[in-house]
Amino acid sequence: MRNSVRELRSSRGLSQGQLGTALGVSRQTINAIETERYTPSLPLALSMATFFKVSVEEMFHANEGPAEDR
Repeated sequence: MRNSVRELRSSRGLSQGQLGTALGVSRQTINAIETERYTPSLPLALSMATFFKVSVEEMFHANEGPAEDR
């Protein structure tokens, strides 16, 4: 599942650690989401969408596979 987490985080000048702290998860979790090795739980995806003030659909692109599939 493709996502825009890295772009959203970077556009706000946040490090992975800062975003993780804000969301109550580790920097490693943010890294795994950004590199598409981990799909977050629904509660975490909703928290991320709320944090970035976007919809879950804007942040996660379910109809697209991982980058290496393209």
